Parts: sequence; C-alpha cells; structure tokens
Amino acid sequence: MPRLQPVYLLVMPDALLLDVAAPAEALRMANHQQDDVRFVLHYVGTQRSVATSIGLYVSPLDILPDNVPDDAWLVVTGTVEKPLPVWAADGGTTPDHSAVPTEDAESLAIAWLRRVVRPTHQLACICTGALLAARAGLLDARACTTHHGSCDALRALAPSARVADNRLYVHDANVWTSAGVTTGLDLMLTLIADATGPLCAAAVARQMVVYARRAGADPQLSPWLEGRNHLHPALHRVQDAIAADPAHDWTLASMADIACASERHVTRLFREHAGVAPIDYLHRLRIALAREMLGNSQLDLEHIAERTGFGSSRHLRRVWHKFDALPPSRARRIAHDG
Repeated sequence: MPRLQPVYLLVMPDALLLDVAAPAEALRMANHQQDDVRFVLHYVGTQRSVATSIGLYVSPLDILPDNVPDDAWLVVTGTVEKPLPVWAADGGTTPDHSAVPTEDAESLAIAWLRRVVRPTHQLACICTGALLAARAGLLDARACTTHHGSCDALRALAPSARVADNRLYVHDANVWTSAGVTTGLDLMLTLIADATGPLCAAAVARQMVVYARRAGADPQLSPWLEGRNHLHPALHRVQDAIAADPAHDWTLASMADIACASERHVTRLFREHAGVAPIDYLHRLRIALAREMLGNSQLDLEHIAERTGFGSSRHLRRVWHKFDALPPSRARRIAHDG
C-alpha cells in the first residue's frame, strides 16, 4: 500500500491559475510514476468557487478545514491584481454575486493559516502566496523569496525575514517559497524528489518537458535532473539506468547496449544533449550519491567509495575535487551542522 501524502492547495480569488495547475499536474504525474507515495490533493478556499487570473472559475473548493493532518503539505498559491474579466454572452462582464470580498477572503485565509500551520507541515508559498504567509506571521525570521516585483512588499510585511532576490526558490526549515509563476513547478519538483526520490522527479520533469533551471544566484540544479532537458529517448534510457544504479560497473559498451547504439554515437548523444561526456555524467551522479551518504550515514569514506562505484577513497577524492572545492570531510560537517 502506498503512503498517502495529503496536499492542501489554497486557492484565493484572482488566483494565478498556473500557480495552481502546474504544481497539481506535477503531483498527478508523480502518482503515475511510482507506487510508494500517493499524493492526495485537496483544493481549499474561503468560498466554494473563485474566478482565477484568466477569468476561468475553479469549483468546487472545500471551505477551509478546521484541521489538517500533521504530515500535510500546505501550498499557498499566488494572486494577480488585474485578472482577465469574465465575459457574458452579451459582451458584458459577469459579476460573481456569491464571491467573498477580496479583503474579507484574505482575512479569513490569514486567520486560517495562523491557526492550522504547524512545524510538522511543509508550507510551500508560490509567487505572491508568500505575501499571504507573511501577513500570517509565518515568514518571520525566515529566509524566503517571492516574485521579483513583490520582494519589497514582502520585506515590509515581514521585516525580520531574510528576503532573497533573484532566487527560484528558498527553503528554510519547513517553509518553502518560490519566485514568480513557473518557479512553483521547480519548487514542486524538489518536494516530489524529497518524497519519492530523484528518479520520479526527473521522470515528471521530462514528461512536462521542463527542467529545474539554474542561473547566477539561483539554487543549483539537482545533479539527478541536470542534463535531462532534452527529448532523446535513447539517451533518457541510459540516464535512467545510470541514475537507478550509479555504483554499477558502467562502461561505454554497457551504455551503448541500453541505447541500442554504437559507443561513438552514445558519446555524441551525451555531448550534444546533456553537455558532458558519458564518464562525467556518471561521475556527477556518483558524487551526488556520495554526498547523500556523507550527510545521512556514519560510513567512512572508504566504505562510501565502495558503495558509490569509485572503488577507493583516493579515487573518490580525486573526482570529488572536480565538482567541489571543499573536501568530503567538510561537506559532511556542513550537512550535519546545517
């Protein structure tokens, strides 16, 4: 039986529809990619029906529940100031007589967040959803971010928060915040990877024809997703196989067998579509696995080297320094001390 993971998406009036749909689609796809975790989505709001940024109504929503499970994810989606009006057949706009006034809806949502959010939850704020969380006091003294056009507003609402500009997303304890619009998908892919493993997240990213981006001060791309921004099925087969067992005694010949191609062609595929040589791609995943073991186990470096396919700690260290200036021992201390 899969573990059930409840996810509550807070959908406010004038919600940016992509903030709702993109994470929800990623979770739906994740349910089809693996059998260990089943994401159970609950769409909640201050009223049963809300108009979104593009004039499309989302209904039915569950009215804000009094309690949510201790292990729930709470996703606070963003809103827009100038939504597309809902047009009637006669060319006029259609008023929503059942709607709760925006200010009242925000007050209700803020009070609900203050009441229900606990440290056991994962709180994910997408785009300007961070502003709502800040008004609820949930970002006080937290590192966080939001849409670049709202960073100053976030600083004003949460003076003690450490607001980061030009970041795709920021993680601090149980609080996640992302920048504008599509970055909610980057954030959700990371949460999916944490819950189900990197292979599932990579498969979802590939199915959605997206990848977690990296530029400048943005969070670094997960090595498990890096080099997957392409549509070549043979190379994806090889990458899937390597990611499933990085410690295997991989050779160019064994990769070529999986790709049903020549060794020369596999090398060309890696360079053209992943931007690296096959051995560099393999080393990157082995180092990622070694880094996880350093942070999550007490194994010494020699045993970690054996379990990650390097054979010796000397070989591991030599490859490690191609990717990280800090030695493995320092990486372990950072992982343990935070």
